[in-house]
Amino acid sequence: MSIRTALPEGGKATADRAGEQLVAGIAKAFPTARTGTVETVSGKVSGELLRTGAISLALAILGISIYIWVRFEWQFGVGALGRLFHEVSLTFGLFAVTQMQFDLNSVAALLTIVGYSLNDTIVVYDRIRENLKKYRKMEIIPLLNLSINETLSRTVMTTLAMLLALGVLLIFGPDVIFGFTAAMLFGVFIGGYSSVLMSTPVLVWLKVGPDSFVPRTTSGVGGAERVERKDDGAVV
Repeated sequence: MSIRTALPEGGKATADRAGEQLVAGIAKAFPTARTGTVETVSGKVSGELLRTGAISLALAILGISIYIWVRFEWQFGVGALGRLFHEVSLTFGLFAVTQMQFDLNSVAALLTIVGYSLNDTIVVYDRIRENLKKYRKMEIIPLLNLSINETLSRTVMTTLAMLLALGVLLIFGPDVIFGFTAAMLFGVFIGGYSSVLMSTPVLVWLKVGPDSFVPRTTSGVGGAERVERKDDGAVV
């Protein structure tokens, strides 16, 4: 087990003396107890951790949004960003409510959650894009429901498998990765439902429809608009 106390005022020398007094008090009260190393973390180190963690998260989210934007369309990038913001914000809230220690393991957990969320988002969006090309006359909401149902079994099975593994690790795993495991468990649970409730409704709000990504060319007298459908060669 570990004992954490507030850092006393007076710099490193005062902190070292406080640590020695704490170790001596433990040895006096519990002669058979074994004590390890005493470490002090100043506010400067905490500030650096917060800054580097925020930069890492921002770069990861930016890279993911660019990737989805290039692979799909900007509407899909907005949906992915909204889902990532939702999951990362709730995970931060978990640390704030439970007062768990936020360290480099926690930053690693957040980055892992972001990557896991990207994988799930890509699967759902790829099926939506396929159905947008396949069902040109279907309304967007039934089309999204169809796409979600087609990927729902994969999402549920993957999420349950992750939750089972993380739950066992949380109960029987070492204390040093407790924060990492708890954050991952919470993030995977949030990601399980946000893939359905967060990523797809954004497409409806952004007016995505079956003809949203069909190339449009202007030709003819008076600049009449012609829509070319590449899937079956029909021209409207």
